[in-house]
Amino acid sequence: MAGQMFTVRDVLYMYSDARTAYDRFVGIGSNPEQARNAVALLVWLDQCNVPAIQHLPGLSPTAVSLVAAEANSVLDCLRRPEPVVPAIPLISALCQDGDVDPRFFAFHQDLVVRGVADILDGVGSLIFDDHLNKMLRRYQTGLVGNPPELMATYSCLPVAVPEDCRSMFITFSRGAPIDREEIFDYFRQKWGDCVVRVLMEKTAGGSQPMYGRIIFRSEAFVQLVLNGERLVKVTIRHRQIWLRKYVPRPAATENQN
Repeated sequence: MAGQMFTVRDVLYMYSDARTAYDRFVGIGSNPEQARNAVALLVWLDQCNVPAIQHLPGLSPTAVSLVAAEANSVLDCLRRPEPVVPAIPLISALCQDGDVDPRFFAFHQDLVVRGVADILDGVGSLIFDDHLNKMLRRYQTGLVGNPPELMATYSCLPVAVPEDCRSMFITFSRGAPIDREEIFDYFRQKWGDCVVRVLMEKTAGGSQPMYGRIIFRSEAFVQLVLNGERLVKVTIRHRQIWLRKYVPRPAATENQN
């Protein structure tokens, strides 16, 4: 879409299959955040000439459930410290002439994650906007004229969000210290340049920090780490850290550096 001017309505039309896929995933009981991640993955694959998402509207609920499970196995693969090849027989079959090798996801986590994150941060802001999609349906049925929100020019630039929205709170096990450089390197080696900085609890007398905070470059990375879970565990060199969405506390209680 570079160099061309599109309205929000144009973009919603172009990604109607993606919105249908999202609605169908949620309709079979998928967690909304997990459904968004799965659709973003399928959109990215479609852009790479792997057109599985185009077949979602005509699939049975059982087949949709299988596609959701396979997409989730890829997303889980992206979060694992060691490469694990996901099983995606139905997605592969839907691709027809497309070429999809499940090993690609395991051994190119950085490329896949950055691609999916770009979808979530970019066009995903329209695909997953319930208000805009409801308005589009009203427009299509003649219930409204030309709503300014749909006729507005679409900007492909991601919207900047505050650090708190793209941060994760981390806790450590007592007696298994992990320094900030190890955490930073873990994500950089897996997913490339995705972390801005890592903050650790301020301690005195050589005490081990018990919590910290990771600030990612975009909110999409937080969504991909959690993938619908409230709390996830990551193993770094045989030591565990637990991560969850960061919820800011009053400034007076902050104690990190």
